[in-house]
Amino acid sequence: PGRKNNYIEYITLLKDLVNEGKVPQSRIDDAVRRIVLVKSRMHLFDHPFGEAALTSAVGAAEHRQVARKCVQKSLVLLKNEKSTLPLSKHARRLVLAGRAADDLGIQCGGWTIAWQGKRGNVMRGGTTLLTAVRQAVGPNTEVTHSADGSGVAGADAVIVAIGERPYAEMRGDRKGLNLPRADLSVLKTANEAGVPVVTVVFSGRPVLLGPVLESSDAVLAAWLPGTEGHGIADVLLGDVKPTGKLPHTWPRSMDQIPCNLDDGTAKDPLFPYGFGLTY
Repeated sequence: PGRKNNYIEYITLLKDLVNEGKVPQSRIDDAVRRIVLVKSRMHLFDHPFGEAALTSAVGAAEHRQVARKCVQKSLVLLKNEKSTLPLSKHARRLVLAGRAADDLGIQCGGWTIAWQGKRGNVMRGGTTLLTAVRQAVGPNTEVTHSADGSGVAGADAVIVAIGERPYAEMRGDRKGLNLPRADLSVLKTANEAGVPVVTVVFSGRPVLLGPVLESSDAVLAAWLPGTEGHGIADVLLGDVKPTGKLPHTWPRSMDQIPCNLDDGTAKDPLFPYGFGLTY
């Protein structure tokens, strides 16, 4: 328990226990029988394999366009002081800061490639936020990437991408909802440059945003947008207006947990259920 690939250990140990007679083979057969029975009733064995010819449709342009629209519509604008957003496509220089700005694994979260997800650009066909912004701006706009938030001075704006590392199931259970210290350090460094700061938050749940709101002129909840970073760039650069609304209340601190609309615990949250700005 606690190790990333402990399911492999589980399989190995279970086989050993069966071979040693400590777990009856009949117990395994019973579990398998119930699974197979359900699959049989669903006619999954009638055509057990998908059509190989259909693999060419995976990641097709039409599918990616649908995914892009889903991203556009799901983004929630939480803050936009001094009409920082939308950013101009014709700015002289834009900086994207933070490792999450160029990381498909963080955009996708858990259950992507592996059970707990993976960090980095681990798949073909996806578009990171960094690549999407580079492709969306005008030909005279310089777009640079700073993993640690340095080198921002003099830019027209900095887009700081922060968020949770990929997780799935119980591996995502935490005692706190703080963002990674490294990400907050990137935001602090970028903020000290004195240029407009737009923060994009990748997360599959509410996270504590106190330091983020203090250090940002605009904040966009991007959730786990998957492979289509273009959908985020569309909103940041004004091609699409943000229309998303929060599907839950957003707590100010861990002291407000639980923070649920239906049981009366959502008192004076950071953002109420249904909140979402636009421009």
